[in-house]
Amino acid sequence: MIELRESWRIGPVEVPTRLVLAPMAGVSVQAFRRQGRRYGAGLVCSEMVSCAGIEHGNERTLGYLRVAADEHPLAIQLFGSDPRAMGEAARMVEAVGADLVDLNFGCPVKKVTRTGAGAHLLEDHDLACRLVESVAGSVDIPATVKLRRGVANGSRAALELGPKLVEAGAASLTLHPRSARQMYTGTADHSLTAELVSLVDVPVVASGDVTSRARAQVVLATTGAEAVMVGRGAQGNPWALREIVDGDGAPPAREEVAAELVLFVRETRRELGDRRAAGFLKKFYGWYLGGGRFPKPFKQELVLLDSLDEVERRLLAAAPGAREILERLEAEIPSGDEVTLELPISVYGGG
Repeated sequence: MIELRESWRIGPVEVPTRLVLAPMAGVSVQAFRRQGRRYGAGLVCSEMVSCAGIEHGNERTLGYLRVAADEHPLAIQLFGSDPRAMGEAARMVEAVGADLVDLNFGCPVKKVTRTGAGAHLLEDHDLACRLVESVAGSVDIPATVKLRRGVANGSRAALELGPKLVEAGAASLTLHPRSARQMYTGTADHSLTAELVSLVDVPVVASGDVTSRARAQVVLATTGAEAVMVGRGAQGNPWALREIVDGDGAPPAREEVAAELVLFVRETRRELGDRRAAGFLKKFYGWYLGGGRFPKPFKQELVLLDSLDEVERRLLAAAPGAREILERLEAEIPSGDEVTLELPISVYGGG
């Protein structure tokens, strides 16, 4: 049986568990990543960051490059199609303290692919390799790549491209064996992951449909992958990470759910500022409070609130025992002021 609390390495970077928390656009803020580390993720990843945004000094883009001391090891994921700009962005990623720079070669969203980035690179192998070469040659930290099987259903492009990326300098590959056309429908074909493992001599991370400890162990055992990546299953549900890593499948008490959500609200508010955080958090209320944890009307009430103070007040009133759990959680984690490494220019203003 695979031990998910066993460490593994990407180059010089030691990853303490076999579970990686996926980079997810509009989800993987610092608060989400820090929570993932607390619940057992060995490696956490930022949402994808635009190289063009970094190059142009976009304030919001640069804000994604904040790194907290309790996130390590951390990968910051970049997307783009200009090798020079990708190399420059990678140097910034290294400068702010990330342990890995990850390249997104799998995003199927049109506004990304039409720029020549994301899943487009599954078909433009020459450009994909030049991007990896530029990044790997620009930084001392490992460069890794996340990719899908290909653009079309049934594609095996990843098996042709993967070894080329390793030759170009990729220190690890993550494969989500769905096509770009599939998006998140159908099932992840991990027989393809096993084939990729057999073709490269770097660690491969298996992504897709890992929703339980049992499934994680099957995927690791049948593919030979070094680790599994979990994404959507952890949205509003860090307890899923605990179950995968430790086998602790006990459902959280209502008070525990409320305490974690209040902490998440506070951390996100610190990171994004009141105005941005209020809109960003609305989707999380359903993720945390659904599945029978709280009555559906209560979740809907929170979504309609614009005041985060009021959201917090309602949550603590609905689960009074959450206050004691919240105090314990806040006492156990470093404060934001202590762990945030500020960039050398003023790039991150909340709101």
